Amino acid sequence: MHTYASLDDFCQALGSHLGYSEWHLVTQDQIDLFARATGDSQWIHVDPERAAGGPFGTTIAHGYLTLSLIPGLCAQIYSVAGLAMGINYGAEKVRFPSTVPVNTRVRAGAELAGVSRTGNQAKVTVRVTVECEGAAKPACVAETVSILVAA
Repeated sequence: MHTYASLDDFCQALGSHLGYSEWHLVTQDQIDLFARATGDSQWIHVDPERAAGGPFGTTIAHGYLTLSLIPGLCAQIYSVAGLAMGINYGAEKVRFPSTVPVNTRVRAGAELAGVSRTGNQAKVTVRVTVECEGAAKPACVAETVSILVAA
């Protein structure tokens, strides 16, 4: 993980690739918990027996489960020292080009794609690509937007 010394230092990384997270194994337990939390219990996610005969040959993670992994994965990639707080502002251009089959390892790569400064804060856009180990296409590509406030 790379720790930037200040908000100014982080903003200077505009256009740079920030690195990769560790690999994270997506398990059926995690998929089931997400299904219960969100009320999305479609069989392609939660019924291994039926899913074995379905289009993916196994259960798959919800797209929004994959998206929800991004904050934790990015916390393994970079941090910014001297912040009073960081606030999720939203996401742009979220896409799910491929599925995440159960028991697949995923990791995130991040690039600082945009910075807008106002006083002691910055609205930053980080382009995150979540990839499955050994897959040709990413599972998720999203531009996350955060407000970072210097202490």
